[in-house]
Amino acid sequence: MFYLDPVDFAVVTAYQPIGELVALARAAEEHGFRALSVADHVVDLETIATPYPYQASGNRRWAPDVDWPDPWVTMGALAQVTSRLEFFTSIYVAAMRNPFVVAKAVGTAAALAGGRIFLGVGVGWCREEFDLLEQDFTTRGRRTDEALALMQDLWRPGWTEFDGEFYSCERLVMKPEPPGPIPIWVGGISEPALRRAARHDGWVSDVSTIDGAIETAARLAALRAETGRDLAAPYDVVVALTDAMTADDFARAAAGGVTLVMTMPWLYYYGPDATLEQKVDGISRFREDVIEPLGRG
Repeated sequence: MFYLDPVDFAVVTAYQPIGELVALARAAEEHGFRALSVADHVVDLETIATPYPYQASGNRRWAPDVDWPDPWVTMGALAQVTSRLEFFTSIYVAAMRNPFVVAKAVGTAAALAGGRIFLGVGVGWCREEFDLLEQDFTTRGRRTDEALALMQDLWRPGWTEFDGEFYSCERLVMKPEPPGPIPIWVGGISEPALRRAARHDGWVSDVSTIDGAIETAARLAALRAETGRDLAAPYDVVVALTDAMTADDFARAAAGGVTLVMTMPWLYYYGPDATLEQKVDGISRFREDVIEPLGRG
Protein backbone atom coordinates (compact mmCIF):
# COMPACT_ATOMS: atom_id res chain seq x y z
CA MET A 1 0.00 0.00 0.00
CA PHE A 2 1.27 3.54 -0.79
CA TYR A 3 0.50 6.38 1.59
CA LEU A 4 0.12 9.95 0.37
CA ASP A 5 1.87 11.38 3.44
CA PRO A 6 4.94 9.18 3.94
CA VAL A 7 7.17 9.69 6.94
CA ASP A 8 10.91 9.13 7.30
CA PHE A 9 12.74 7.29 10.06
CA ALA A 10 15.89 7.76 12.14
CA VAL A 11 17.81 5.18 14.15
CA VAL A 12 18.44 6.38 17.70
CA THR A 13 21.93 5.59 19.04
CA ALA A 14 21.48 6.89 22.59
CA TYR A 15 22.85 4.46 25.18
CA GLN A 16 24.40 2.19 22.52
CA PRO A 17 28.03 1.00 22.85
CA ILE A 18 30.35 3.13 20.77
CA GLY A 19 31.79 0.03 19.09
CA GLU A 20 28.38 -0.71 17.51
CA LEU A 21 27.79 2.67 15.88
CA VAL A 22 29.50 1.99 12.55
CA ALA A 23 27.46 -1.17 12.03
CA LEU A 24 24.23 0.59 13.01
CA ALA A 25 24.91 3.50 10.65
CA ARG A 26 25.65 1.18 7.75
CA ALA A 27 22.53 -0.87 8.44
CA ALA A 28 20.37 2.26 8.72
CA GLU A 29 21.54 3.53 5.34
CA GLU A 30 21.20 0.12 3.68
CA HIS A 31 17.64 -0.33 4.89
CA GLY A 32 16.13 3.00 3.92
CA PHE A 33 16.37 5.10 7.07
CA ARG A 34 16.81 8.80 6.47
CA ALA A 35 18.93 9.63 9.49
CA LEU A 36 20.72 8.61 12.66
CA SER A 37 20.61 10.54 15.92
CA VAL A 38 23.39 11.03 18.46
CA ALA A 39 22.76 12.03 22.08
CA ASP A 40 24.82 14.44 24.18
CA HIS A 41 26.23 14.60 27.68
CA VAL A 42 29.78 15.62 28.52
CA VAL A 43 29.75 13.62 31.76
CA ASP A 44 27.28 11.62 33.80
CA LEU A 45 27.50 12.82 37.38
CA GLU A 46 26.85 10.21 40.05
CA THR A 47 24.76 12.51 42.25
CA ILE A 48 22.65 15.45 41.10
CA ALA A 49 19.93 17.52 42.71
CA THR A 50 18.32 18.58 39.42
CA PRO A 51 15.35 16.33 38.59
CA TYR A 52 15.33 14.77 35.14
CA PRO A 53 12.36 16.51 33.46
CA TYR A 54 11.29 13.69 31.15
CA GLN A 55 10.49 11.12 33.84
CA ALA A 56 7.74 11.52 36.42
CA SER A 57 10.12 10.17 39.06
CA GLY A 58 12.78 12.75 38.21
CA ASN A 59 15.31 9.94 37.82
CA ARG A 60 17.47 9.52 34.76
CA ARG A 61 16.34 6.78 32.38
CA TRP A 62 19.80 5.38 31.60
CA ALA A 63 22.38 3.37 33.50
CA PRO A 64 25.63 5.07 34.58
CA ASP A 65 27.77 2.80 32.37
CA VAL A 66 26.41 3.90 28.97
CA ASP A 67 28.64 5.62 26.40
CA TRP A 68 28.20 9.32 25.58
CA PRO A 69 30.53 9.85 22.60
CA ASP A 70 31.15 13.38 21.40
CA PRO A 71 28.44 13.95 18.78
CA TRP A 72 30.52 15.83 16.22
CA VAL A 73 33.48 13.45 16.33
CA THR A 74 30.97 10.61 15.98
CA MET A 75 29.14 12.17 13.03
CA GLY A 76 32.37 13.02 11.22
CA ALA A 77 33.47 9.39 11.56
CA LEU A 78 30.13 7.82 10.60
CA ALA A 79 29.85 10.10 7.58
CA GLN A 80 32.94 8.37 6.18
CA VAL A 81 31.24 4.95 6.12
CA THR A 82 27.94 6.24 4.66
CA SER A 83 27.00 8.31 1.63
CA ARG A 84 23.33 9.24 2.04
CA LEU A 85 22.49 8.96 5.74
CA GLU A 86 21.87 12.22 7.60
CA PHE A 87 22.91 12.88 11.20
CA PHE A 88 21.48 15.02 13.96
CA THR A 89 21.87 15.58 17.66
CA SER A 90 19.06 14.74 20.04
CA ILE A 91 19.75 16.93 21.86
CA TYR A 92 22.96 19.01 21.96
CA VAL A 93 23.27 21.53 24.79
CA ALA A 94 25.17 24.34 23.10
CA ALA A 95 24.88 26.71 26.08
CA MET A 96 27.18 24.47 28.11
CA ARG A 97 30.01 25.36 25.73
CA ASN A 98 31.74 28.33 24.15
CA PRO A 99 29.80 29.01 20.92
CA PHE A 100 32.96 29.52 18.86
CA VAL A 101 34.11 26.01 19.81
CA VAL A 102 30.65 24.62 19.04
CA ALA A 103 30.54 26.36 15.66
CA LYS A 104 33.96 24.94 14.80
CA ALA A 105 32.97 21.38 15.72
CA VAL A 106 29.59 21.46 13.96
CA GLY A 107 30.98 23.17 10.86
CA THR A 108 33.83 20.68 10.59
CA ALA A 109 31.46 17.72 10.92
CA ALA A 110 29.22 19.22 8.24
CA ALA A 111 32.19 19.70 5.92
CA LEU A 112 33.29 16.10 6.44
CA ALA A 113 29.74 14.83 5.91
CA GLY A 114 29.09 16.85 2.77
CA GLY A 115 26.32 18.77 4.51
CA ARG A 116 24.45 15.78 5.95
CA ILE A 117 24.39 17.36 9.43
CA PHE A 118 21.52 18.89 11.43
CA LEU A 119 22.05 20.65 14.75
CA GLY A 120 19.40 19.52 17.21
CA VAL A 121 19.80 21.93 20.11
CA GLY A 122 18.18 22.45 23.50
CA VAL A 123 18.79 24.66 26.51
CA GLY A 124 19.61 21.75 28.83
CA TRP A 125 18.26 20.67 32.19
CA CYS A 126 21.19 19.59 34.41
CA ARG A 127 22.44 22.51 36.49
CA GLU A 128 25.35 20.47 37.85
CA GLU A 129 26.73 19.79 34.38
CA PHE A 130 26.56 23.51 33.58
CA ASP A 131 28.40 24.26 36.83
CA LEU A 132 31.10 21.74 35.99
CA LEU A 133 31.68 23.40 32.60
CA GLU A 134 31.61 26.88 34.18
CA GLN A 135 28.57 28.12 32.25
CA ASP A 136 25.68 30.06 33.77
CA PHE A 137 22.57 27.89 34.07
CA THR A 138 20.13 30.77 34.64
CA THR A 139 20.88 32.54 31.32
CA ARG A 140 21.00 29.40 29.17
CA GLY A 141 17.89 30.26 27.13
CA ARG A 142 19.04 33.73 26.11
CA ARG A 143 22.56 32.50 25.53
CA THR A 144 21.27 29.70 23.31
CA ASP A 145 19.40 32.18 21.11
CA GLU A 146 22.41 34.44 20.82
CA ALA A 147 24.81 31.54 20.22
CA LEU A 148 22.65 30.22 17.38
CA ALA A 149 22.69 33.62 15.68
CA LEU A 150 26.46 33.85 16.12
CA MET A 151 27.07 30.34 14.81
CA GLN A 152 24.95 30.93 11.72
CA ASP A 153 27.12 33.96 10.99
CA LEU A 154 30.31 31.96 11.54
CA TRP A 155 29.17 29.23 9.12
CA ARG A 156 28.65 31.69 6.27
CA PRO A 157 31.52 32.39 3.86
CA GLY A 158 33.56 35.50 4.51
CA TRP A 159 34.26 37.68 7.51
CA THR A 160 32.14 37.75 10.65
CA GLU A 161 31.61 40.50 13.20
CA PHE A 162 29.29 40.07 16.15
CA ASP A 163 28.25 42.23 19.07
CA GLY A 164 25.79 40.61 21.44
CA GLU A 165 24.82 40.60 25.10
CA PHE A 166 26.96 37.56 25.91
CA TYR A 167 29.26 37.03 22.90
CA SER A 168 31.12 39.35 20.58
CA CYS A 169 34.00 39.30 18.13
CA GLU A 170 35.83 41.58 15.78
CA ARG A 171 36.24 40.60 12.13
CA LEU A 172 37.27 36.97 11.80
CA VAL A 173 36.81 33.97 9.58
CA MET A 174 36.21 30.34 10.57
CA LYS A 175 37.40 27.52 8.32
CA PRO A 176 36.46 24.98 7.14
CA GLU A 177 33.04 26.32 6.40
CA PRO A 178 30.14 23.91 5.86
CA PRO A 179 29.01 23.36 2.26
CA GLY A 180 25.74 25.17 2.98
CA PRO A 181 23.43 26.33 5.77
CA ILE A 182 23.19 23.89 8.67
CA PRO A 183 19.53 23.30 9.59
CA ILE A 184 18.72 23.94 13.26
CA TRP A 185 16.16 21.79 15.04
CA VAL A 186 15.14 22.79 18.55
CA GLY A 187 14.31 20.32 21.30
CA GLY A 188 12.09 20.80 24.32
CA ILE A 189 8.45 20.69 25.32
CA SER A 190 8.05 24.04 27.09
CA GLU A 191 6.34 27.00 25.44
CA PRO A 192 9.66 28.91 25.08
CA ALA A 193 11.19 25.83 23.41
CA LEU A 194 8.32 25.57 20.95
CA ARG A 195 8.56 29.28 20.14
CA ARG A 196 12.29 28.88 19.58
CA ALA A 197 11.66 25.88 17.34
CA ALA A 198 9.15 27.87 15.29
CA ARG A 199 11.88 30.40 14.49
CA HIS A 200 14.21 27.74 13.12
CA ASP A 201 14.02 24.66 10.88
CA GLY A 202 12.38 21.99 13.00
CA TRP A 203 11.47 20.57 16.39
CA VAL A 204 12.72 17.45 18.17
CA SER A 205 10.52 15.83 20.79
CA ASP A 206 11.10 13.49 23.64
CA VAL A 207 8.83 10.43 23.63
CA SER A 208 5.24 11.23 22.66
CA THR A 209 1.98 9.62 21.70
CA ILE A 210 0.74 10.03 18.13
CA ASP A 211 -2.05 12.34 19.30
CA GLY A 212 0.41 14.40 21.33
CA ALA A 213 2.76 14.73 18.37
CA ILE A 214 -0.08 15.81 16.08
CA GLU A 215 -1.18 18.41 18.63
CA THR A 216 2.36 19.79 18.90
CA ALA A 217 2.78 19.87 15.12
CA ALA A 218 -0.36 22.00 14.88
CA ARG A 219 0.91 24.29 17.63
CA LEU A 220 4.23 24.70 15.81
CA ALA A 221 2.44 25.56 12.56
CA ALA A 222 0.46 28.24 14.38
CA LEU A 223 3.60 29.67 15.97
CA ARG A 224 5.41 29.67 12.64
CA ALA A 225 2.51 31.55 11.08
CA GLU A 226 2.67 34.10 13.91
CA THR A 227 6.34 34.72 13.19
CA GLY A 228 5.69 35.15 9.48
CA ARG A 229 7.49 31.97 8.44
CA ASP A 230 6.59 30.43 5.10
CA LEU A 231 4.55 27.35 6.02
CA ALA A 232 5.42 25.79 2.66
CA ALA A 233 9.15 25.90 3.47
CA PRO A 234 10.82 22.67 4.62
CA TYR A 235 10.23 22.08 8.32
CA ASP A 236 10.80 18.89 10.31
CA VAL A 237 8.77 17.60 13.23
CA VAL A 238 10.93 14.86 14.75
CA VAL A 239 9.27 12.56 17.27
CA ALA A 240 9.84 9.31 19.16
CA LEU A 241 6.37 7.74 19.16
CA THR A 242 5.33 5.52 22.06
CA ASP A 243 2.17 4.04 20.56
CA ALA A 244 3.01 3.55 16.87
CA MET A 245 3.26 -0.11 15.92
CA THR A 246 2.03 -0.49 12.35
CA ALA A 247 2.46 1.31 9.04
CA ASP A 248 -1.02 2.74 9.50
CA ASP A 249 0.02 4.25 12.85
CA PHE A 250 3.03 5.96 11.33
CA ALA A 251 0.95 7.15 8.37
CA ARG A 252 -1.53 8.76 10.78
CA ALA A 253 1.35 10.60 12.47
CA ALA A 254 2.63 11.77 9.09
CA ALA A 255 -0.80 13.03 8.09
CA GLY A 256 -0.80 15.04 11.31
CA GLY A 257 2.51 16.74 10.56
CA VAL A 258 5.24 14.38 11.80
CA THR A 259 8.06 14.18 9.24
CA LEU A 260 10.69 12.04 10.97
CA VAL A 261 10.24 9.29 13.56
CA MET A 262 13.08 8.41 15.91
CA THR A 263 13.20 4.73 16.78
CA MET A 264 15.29 1.84 18.02
CA PRO A 265 13.78 -0.72 15.63
CA TRP A 266 15.19 -3.72 17.46
CA LEU A 267 12.97 -2.98 20.46
CA TYR A 268 9.96 -4.18 18.45
CA TYR A 269 11.53 -7.59 17.89
CA TYR A 270 14.16 -8.29 20.55
CA GLY A 271 13.73 -5.80 23.39
CA PRO A 272 16.34 -3.58 25.10
CA ASP A 273 18.96 -6.30 25.58
CA ALA A 274 19.40 -7.07 21.88
CA THR A 275 22.82 -8.07 20.60
CA LEU A 276 24.39 -6.14 17.75
CA GLU A 277 23.36 -8.88 15.33
CA GLN A 278 19.77 -8.61 16.58
CA LYS A 279 19.84 -4.81 16.31
CA VAL A 280 20.91 -5.02 12.67
CA ASP A 281 18.26 -7.67 12.02
CA GLY A 282 15.67 -5.46 13.74
CA ILE A 283 16.57 -2.60 11.41
CA SER A 284 16.11 -4.91 8.41
CA ARG A 285 12.79 -6.28 9.65
CA PHE A 286 11.48 -2.78 10.39
CA ARG A 287 12.14 -1.88 6.77
CA GLU A 288 10.07 -4.85 5.61
CA ASP A 289 7.26 -4.29 8.11
CA VAL A 290 6.99 -0.50 8.12
CA ILE A 291 9.21 1.45 5.73
CA GLU A 292 8.39 -0.48 2.55
CA PRO A 293 4.61 -0.53 3.17
CA LEU A 294 4.81 3.24 3.58
CA GLY A 295 6.42 3.55 0.17
CA ARG A 296 9.75 4.71 1.61
CA GLY A 297 11.86 1.64 0.93
